[in-house]
Amino acid sequence: MFRDTVTIRVQAGNGGRGCVSFRREKYVPRGGPDGGDGGDGGSVLLVCDEGHNHLGHLRHNQVQRAKNGQPGSGNKRHGRSADDIEVPVPPGTVVFDDTGDGEYQQLADLDAPGARALVAGGGRGGKGNARFANSARQAPRFAQPGLPGDKRTLRLELKLIAAIGLIGRPNAGKTTLLRTLTGSQGKVGAYPFTTLEPNLGVLDMGEGGRYERAVIADVPGLITGAHRGEGLGLTFLRHIERTKALAVLVDASSTAENGDSLAEAHYQEVCEELGHYRAELLERPRILVANKIDLDPSAATLAALRGLAAREGIEYCEISAASGDGMQTFVEWVRDCCRAAADAEEPSQ
Repeated sequence: MFRDTVTIRVQAGNGGRGCVSFRREKYVPRGGPDGGDGGDGGSVLLVCDEGHNHLGHLRHNQVQRAKNGQPGSGNKRHGRSADDIEVPVPPGTVVFDDTGDGEYQQLADLDAPGARALVAGGGRGGKGNARFANSARQAPRFAQPGLPGDKRTLRLELKLIAAIGLIGRPNAGKTTLLRTLTGSQGKVGAYPFTTLEPNLGVLDMGEGGRYERAVIADVPGLITGAHRGEGLGLTFLRHIERTKALAVLVDASSTAENGDSLAEAHYQEVCEELGHYRAELLERPRILVANKIDLDPSAATLAALRGLAAREGIEYCEISAASGDGMQTFVEWVRDCCRAAADAEEPSQ
């Protein structure tokens, strides 16, 4: 089951106590203190792992606890330090610390494979009495206890990392488009909210021996009020926050009962929800995709959509996700967006 949020508790190990001991051997009178130090407790780290694409593996493992350090012993033997534990999370995981009163403070943003975050530090082991001997205090009879490890309640939120986000109302054809482009096996059907979780696909855009790929995310359908939690929108709107560009799909064949086209209204509705959720999303490169042209939408509808795109200053294309017509134009737009984003990320010389 896909999960993009989960709350877990992490507990680092306590440090081992130091030892109070005195050397006692035959023919060695007054051997002096020889208590060893305790070992350090294990820490808890979150590690970004490409082998996971959601947080479902933590649903039934919501307590992550490291072991305690071992206590010290005589003859200045130090206790063994406990191993750290590493908890794998998918790329795009944002980590929040529960500070109480319903408030959360961001601790880390694990957006690259191999990224690591220390979320609970292990307690330091206590010093044995051998550490406290000096010329004035030659027989200390005390040692330090180990320090406790950190304890935290964390909220993990997954924000998918994709170059292009496919958005639109339910049944606009987003999942079909993703399947046609990438071979993704997302569920399709002739009823609203077929897609109940985001789907990812990888589009191979290589040409002339050049290696180019783009990750595309199909976000479940948005409806009016999505930013307030209506439908499925609020649950999944976060997944478009990291995208470099947005493709807004509309069903060009959709009509009201009186026969008027609904395509323009659907586009405006989706854009309004984006603006309510996060206004800067509307500043990203965007394309208006008139889908389902195989169902023969009226010429007036297509002309109105072209005019709308021109007024908005965005790209426009007409496709049939089912038959594959018009895909080359869309792929070229994806390639241009990815190249522009890559150029913008290159450090200036």
